[in-house]
Amino acid sequence: MKEKKLELYYFEQCPYCQIVLSAIKSNGLEEKMTYFDTRKDQKNREKLVSDTGRGTVPCLYIDGKPMHESRDIAHWLQNYAEELKKG
Repeated sequence: MKEKKLELYYFEQCPYCQIVLSAIKSNGLEEKMTYFDTRKDQKNREKLVSDTGRGTVPCLYIDGKPMHESRDIAHWLQNYAEELKKG
């Protein structure tokens, strides 16, 4: 698998984002992720709404394609963790 560009749109107080942040940490993927806090910078939220039509987080962009739903994101990260670490 070629290296994937991973961008997480989130905010710290969101319990669903915490599920994803926990999956990132438990799979050792912190260094592979670029983080965009939608509460600390309004431009991050505006981009998310512009791209997806919704402002809900978490949203993981995988090579520019958005994935919503915390459980789906956590499941994807777990399934691809080893490949992502190699890339």
